[in-house]
Amino acid sequence: MTVSPEHVCNQALAIDASPALGPDVPDQMPSVGADDIPDALETAPRGGIPWHHVSRFTTATVVICAVILWQVISDLHVFPPIALPSPVAVWLAFIKLLTKGYGGHSLVDDIVTSSLRIAIGFGGAVLAGVPIGLLMARNDLVFRVIDPFLQFGRPVPPLAYIPLLVVWFGIGELPKILLILVGTIPVIIIGTISGVKATPILRVSVAQTLGASEAQIFCHVILPSALPEIFTAMRVGIGVAWTCLVAAELIAADQGLGWLVQYAGQALQVAIVIVGIIVIGILGYAMELTIRVVERRVVPWRGHG
Repeated sequence: MTVSPEHVCNQALAIDASPALGPDVPDQMPSVGADDIPDALETAPRGGIPWHHVSRFTTATVVICAVILWQVISDLHVFPPIALPSPVAVWLAFIKLLTKGYGGHSLVDDIVTSSLRIAIGFGGAVLAGVPIGLLMARNDLVFRVIDPFLQFGRPVPPLAYIPLLVVWFGIGELPKILLILVGTIPVIIIGTISGVKATPILRVSVAQTLGASEAQIFCHVILPSALPEIFTAMRVGIGVAWTCLVAAELIAADQGLGWLVQYAGQALQVAIVIVGIIVIGILGYAMELTIRVVERRVVPWRGHG
């Protein structure tokens, strides 16, 4: 009996409640994650105003109140101006960085440099981590070979690798990219394994009953079921990637946002330091939102079993 991949996928993914796949994962019912609740309520009216408009207004209000509070604290001189510059001073420092730069580099150059390092390192971690996680979840021998090294290296702070990477590869781009990859790939691997292990066994049984091959089961049942966990791991991993990058640029770099923060801090240019921190936060948040958008398109069934 032969069936089309689309038929197998539709039949298997229609199963909502079943035991989890694998002996190490307890039986569980599909659940709606916290990230799915705002999506579910997005169209719910509140006094005639959609929820997403209320949420955006609340976020904007909180940010504005935080900036006002910052300005009040600065005006009251609770801290010396050199330690806590006002929002106006930080804004002027931002304009100066855009127009004149700092330390021989413009802010745009630092943003582009750091973003490229993140893209290469994080992209490499995803491209390598997802296949490794899939293999570890499906093959016990591969799991037993790789898992000891994974668990040994996972608790080691990425900062500990910097001296070795600098000695081995110098202070060029390669050690920074490798540090991002080494720090991020465990998160991706573990998230992928978790996604595969959490695949409801009844979906696999339905696909087998319909005559699906092992390749069809993997591509159209197991992989789609694992995608939500993989995307969650990517969202966590992008934060880890930025942490690793800034750590590397603080020590072994002559350009980038981490270098900008360190270089300005040594000169007590606190306003520039705050600008660098804000830019790093905005870029990291923007990348995380990008992953969310891709997830909603690739995994539209997330939160529905």
